[in-house]
Amino acid sequence: QVQLVESGGGLVQPGGSLKLSCVASGNIFSIFAMGWYRQTPGMQRERELVASITSGGHIDYGDAVKGRFTASRDNANHTVSLQMNNVKPEDTAVYYCHAERVYTDSRLTDYWGQGTLVTVSS
Repeated sequence: QVQLVESGGGLVQPGGSLKLSCVASGNIFSIFAMGWYRQTPGMQRERELVASITSGGHIDYGDAVKGRFTASRDNANHTVSLQMNNVKPEDTAVYYCHAERVYTDSRLTDYWGQGTLVTVSS
């Protein structure tokens, strides 16, 4: 069984910085892409892409975070991080770690973490 465990959420002031981390554990052979999505609490909207990194290093960012957030990934250790700079109140959300096409035991499956809350407020 594969598990994704996030850490680093919390309260941050507008203009501040915060770093999120996620580690995938289990009998993992490879992961195609790892990244972050977010969902505003109480809003009936789909999760929004924050950043996603392929195993080859290609990174996609959501338009709302370009130029402020930086994603990085360690393929060997199945970890992905998100450095959040110059945060804004509208960045307040539950941030979910996502692993796409995780290859384990001859199966390809997507996984989600449990989510970590980031609150941007003064």
